[in-house]
Amino acid sequence: MQRALRLLEAVSRYERGAQAKQLARETGFPLATTYHLLRTLVEEGYVQRVEGGAFMLGGAVEMLHERGHGQLELSRVRPALAALRDQVGAAAYLALYSDGEVRVVEIADGPRTPRVDIWVGFEDAAHATASGKAVLRALGEEGVREFLSRHPLHDLTPRTITRPADLMRNLDAHGPIVLDREEYLLGNACVAIPFTDGDRIGSVGISMPSRRLLRWDPAIQRHLCDTAERVARGLTLTI
Repeated sequence: MQRALRLLEAVSRYERGAQAKQLARETGFPLATTYHLLRTLVEEGYVQRVEGGAFMLGGAVEMLHERGHGQLELSRVRPALAALRDQVGAAAYLALYSDGEVRVVEIADGPRTPRVDIWVGFEDAAHATASGKAVLRALGEEGVREFLSRHPLHDLTPRTITRPADLMRNLDAHGPIVLDREEYLLGNACVAIPFTDGDRIGSVGISMPSRRLLRWDPAIQRHLCDTAERVARGLTLTI
């Protein structure tokens, strides 16, 4: 493994690629070993062989970079989500709009603040969750219509909104926050608030037993707003 990593580092130094003999000299590996490692790296997508027989970095390296960038972003916002969980006593969620889909990318929960049972994939249930509906609100009317053209409004519970016109009205029905009252799961409620920063669209939300809405604490809305601002700033920091 150490040899493969050293060889990958050597390949990365050549913008237009390098021949196997050149890489063998630089790493000090026997030519046969160099060819063997290069074949393996090519098969796994970390190196590609280009015209003229030179070797360059492959697409798998870029994929690792993108995933690493995403992990770094999440590491910056996890403390904010954890703080929200502890402040309001409920599991906290971060949802983002990416590649035309609404995805939950991070959840802060615990033994006393369990996450909601995600029994239907979130990409198929954005219309039935507060986090998903908050993202849809941030997309604007045209964006919502485009999203709904690709995503049927599945009937998940008797309370699920299944008509586009009703959903559009519901997105702005509760002021700055968005609610899900047993629309995704009976006995469960969610509250979320959208955020936008540049090209990034997302939401911060919490889930709780639906009976808790009967004793709603206005401080929860303030905590949600503050956390959404912190998360938006964290996601836009440069590396």
